[in-house]
Amino acid sequence: MVSARAVFAAAACAGTVAGAAYLLFALDRMRRFRARRANGEGSAPPITIFKPLHGAEPALYENLRSFCDQEYPQFQVIFGSADPADPALDAARRLQREFPSVDITVVAGGAARTRNPKVGNLIGMREYARHGIWAIADSDMRVGQQYLSAIAASFAGAETGAMTCVYGGVPLHGVTAQLGAMYVNDQFAPSVLVAAAIEPLTYCFGATMAVRRDVLDAAGGLERLGDALGDDYELGRAVREAGREIALSPYVVQTTVSDADLRALWLHELRWARTILAQRPAGYAGSIVTYALPFAAAWLALAPSWISALGFASVAALRTLAHYRGRETFAPQSPASPWLIPVRDMLSVAVWGAAFFGRTVRWRGAQFSVEAGGHMAAEE
Repeated sequence: MVSARAVFAAAACAGTVAGAAYLLFALDRMRRFRARRANGEGSAPPITIFKPLHGAEPALYENLRSFCDQEYPQFQVIFGSADPADPALDAARRLQREFPSVDITVVAGGAARTRNPKVGNLIGMREYARHGIWAIADSDMRVGQQYLSAIAASFAGAETGAMTCVYGGVPLHGVTAQLGAMYVNDQFAPSVLVAAAIEPLTYCFGATMAVRRDVLDAAGGLERLGDALGDDYELGRAVREAGREIALSPYVVQTTVSDADLRALWLHELRWARTILAQRPAGYAGSIVTYALPFAAAWLALAPSWISALGFASVAALRTLAHYRGRETFAPQSPASPWLIPVRDMLSVAVWGAAFFGRTVRWRGAQFSVEAGGHMAAEE
């Protein structure tokens, strides 16, 4: 009779092999991605940038400023907050004064009543939009001066209804922020490239995405996104249902990671995990294969031998290489932290498993239940 230990050892061995294959594929996709270049030439249609705000976040002014300092002929920036007393509006008004030649609009209040507060804010900002391509970017994102040129290049073909950018994580301070940035650079961003190589994109990344206004309006407008926690996923689905494609730009943007402690990081990543699980349950379950190092450690512990030791050493080398390649590809200004890899991977496995045991998430000080498909329901 086969013992439970042997069964678990066999499963760990299989996970190690599958995880090593994933790491090799991810390394190849990062190499190919780095070889691509964002094409800034060609047409330059006018673009409206939506910047929904919520609170005075760390490095907020610097992040918002990067969207105003663009080398692009015609664009508009709309900053908006549902709260007229939001301190984030001070940074927006400061930028209005600093960039008098840029078309900047600041919207205070007027948000629509939707379960997703970000979408409600966007609906309140919509009436001020003057252009036919809308770029939507979170307030913690930072971009270079060619950001809008990269967006325009993605819309060169009429078949493109939306575009999105992969992003890297830059920690602001502390070990917790480093762990958060490692998740983005080591795990999330490489997995995006792997997924994009396997199948066409059917979703966007809410950190920064752009859409043709007429395509979104025909698919139900911003109101369609109002009850979705994953508004980026719902936007992508609307675009695909309209028969248009979603382009993944070779342009990389950065998100500033500022989680102050492990609890904040845990709640942040658990919200992401439960949202993805609700939207793409099969894909989420299969993502366990991306955590090769914990599998290899379990295999070595359960069935110590020269084979399992070699497997562990090989996976550790690949995982370390992926850490460095992820940093170089997505956030070269982020510090290398190879000694944090075991902590990061065990935390990721814990978040992955915890996502199955509940539907509650916390976001912007409120608690929600994530329903099937990623829709939101307020907790009592």
